[in-house]
Amino acid sequence: MLQIAPSFGRIGEENAFAVLARAGALAAQGRDIVNLGIGQPDFPTPPHIVEAGIKALRDGHHGYTPAIGLPPLREAVARDIHRRHGVEVSPDAVMIVPGGKVTMFMAILMFGGPGAEILYPDPGFPIYRSMIEFTGATPVPVPIREANGFAFSAQETLALITERTRLLIVNSPANPTGGVTPKAEIDALVTGLAGHPGVAVLSDEIYGTMTYDGQAHVSLLAYPEIRDRLIYLDGASKTYAMTGWRLGWSVWPKPLYDAARKLAVNSFSCVNAATQWAGVAALDGPQDCVAAMVAEFDRRRGLVVDGLNALPDVSCVTPRGAFYAFPNVARTGWKAKALAAALLDEAGVAVIGGPDFGVHGEGYLRLSYANSAENITRALERIGRFLAVRRPD
Repeated sequence: MLQIAPSFGRIGEENAFAVLARAGALAAQGRDIVNLGIGQPDFPTPPHIVEAGIKALRDGHHGYTPAIGLPPLREAVARDIHRRHGVEVSPDAVMIVPGGKVTMFMAILMFGGPGAEILYPDPGFPIYRSMIEFTGATPVPVPIREANGFAFSAQETLALITERTRLLIVNSPANPTGGVTPKAEIDALVTGLAGHPGVAVLSDEIYGTMTYDGQAHVSLLAYPEIRDRLIYLDGASKTYAMTGWRLGWSVWPKPLYDAARKLAVNSFSCVNAATQWAGVAALDGPQDCVAAMVAEFDRRRGLVVDGLNALPDVSCVTPRGAFYAFPNVARTGWKAKALAAALLDEAGVAVIGGPDFGVHGEGYLRLSYANSAENITRALERIGRFLAVRRPD
């Protein structure tokens, strides 16, 4: 009998992909499914980015690239960080990776292990907890509360740090809630971290270009007092509608960079050349495509929030970032995952149950408004009809 390592019994999943597969199977049977489950922009990758990737292939960029990424792309990332955040970053601190999850994987592997504690947002991206448990570390959820507009509380976060805490994961703008943490709260967190110099910080800023209502995104890169222990995560998937290209990047403090490089060498070797040249075009090219996508997400945001708040026994705070709404469905009487499953099977609407994002997700659903206004309207109508006639089992 084959025996794999016990750690694989602790590894979790990202249920959004399971819901996507189920929705696809129902569609293949002829069902009309509106998918508000997957966190993927419904726009095509902008043409100038696609053409840069094609040109790279035609120009013969078919071989291995450096494990840390092509120098022109690392330089483009440094320029983009300066343009967006006003922060100087050396290209030598930048690493190019295949998507956002790789940076999470690396950081959690570095600091996880039996006896360690890692703090992560809950509700939050499910891979955080999955990887923490895989390493044998103790996952410590940081509650992300609706009462705070789904921003994290610096006071509550700092109170959870112990002598065993090795890593703190923060995410703003946030998946699945759409929460954006204001600068005053981030200031307080950084001030409090001065008393915990042995705690590293992973800042997941993959939705950093997507904020609304004039609320600015505040990057933790802007705080020099924690730069020597800050790992910054970003990438092209959401900002440039490049999910399938698998292009992410991270900024590492000097003491950790070589460890991350060794993990790259031992795992994915390198990111393919064509994708990296497309990334250069994305970062150095015109940004009006980004502004247009965010403006459309903003329009849909209003449609989703108004529609959800009009449903019986449903309420939804207005998300300030990303492209997710996180409505409260507790008053419907349904458990969240059961409601999500019933909406897919009976109403033809794919959404994600809040508990798939953590223990504090019960009573909520995640809806992605990375879909057309027409489809969003159809989905909300179906949800309304379902809730009007269907009671919990």
